[in-house]
Amino acid sequence: MPVTDIFETRAAFSFEVFPPKTDAGMDKLCGAGGVLEQLYTLHPDYISCTYGAGGTNVGKNLEVLKKIQKDGCCTPVTHFTCVGNTKEGMRSQLQTYLDNGIDHVLALRGDLPFGWTGTGGDLHYATELVKFIRREFGDRFTIAVAGSPEGHIACRSLEADIAFLKQKQDNGADYIMTQLCWDMDQFRRWLDAIRAAGIWMPVDVGIMPVLDMAATINMALSRNGCVMPRELSRMISRHWVFPNPFDKEPFDAAAEEKKAAFKEEGIAYTIRQIDEYRACGIDGIHLYALNKYEDVARIAREAGLLDEI
Repeated sequence: MPVTDIFETRAAFSFEVFPPKTDAGMDKLCGAGGVLEQLYTLHPDYISCTYGAGGTNVGKNLEVLKKIQKDGCCTPVTHFTCVGNTKEGMRSQLQTYLDNGIDHVLALRGDLPFGWTGTGGDLHYATELVKFIRREFGDRFTIAVAGSPEGHIACRSLEADIAFLKQKQDNGADYIMTQLCWDMDQFRRWLDAIRAAGIWMPVDVGIMPVLDMAATINMALSRNGCVMPRELSRMISRHWVFPNPFDKEPFDAAAEEKKAAFKEEGIAYTIRQIDEYRACGIDGIHLYALNKYEDVARIAREAGLLDEI
């Protein structure tokens, strides 16, 4: 069933995973009794899998998605970028997905590798990629696109970012998967603004669970330029690991206790944020599973995302 059909009847629930770089990691994710099979027990509508720039990890990405497709428990959705990619290469890779029964794609420009000033490929923006997929494959793909409630870090203004999102819709996109955003006031303003701009696409909200202090800071600042609300900043300060949470060998004797306490507070924080998002009337919750099961299962259950009747 296309994900868009689900949005017409109820809010969707889904996960994001990434293709591991090692055989051991692949076995942990895709093997018998692995993370994917554990996630299926939560009955997600779809599971998306990330994709390296220019298809650098396309082999393992496809392997993960083929596993999801073969198991038949939910819809596989591939991320797909135009960084370092030619039209011929993209056409071939997208056809390969279709040949393997994978017909949902998140169309992205992709993060530029360190030192790059452009995509180094035939297409330069996600708007172009959406148009390319529609022109080459018609309606054979359901196309998701990224939405940035705080504006993409590389875009000149939030207004321009919304205009580009409208262009993605005009070029044939079907629904929005939002980037990380902890600032709920800004999310509400953005949601009102995109509707006022004539963007009718369903909004599926991406949620990164707050579990690890260093990962939280890294995700906020290294790629997304996200606002960290005071409540989250105070959580980090309250459990700060000295000299800093990025140090592999901290001299803080209470480091492990602080990390555990932060994780507990972070899970509660994530659940409260899901509550706020759902109160906005959004169309889905997309949890970044981080290739793990226990924490996201607990969050989904305690947030009331699972139908356990």
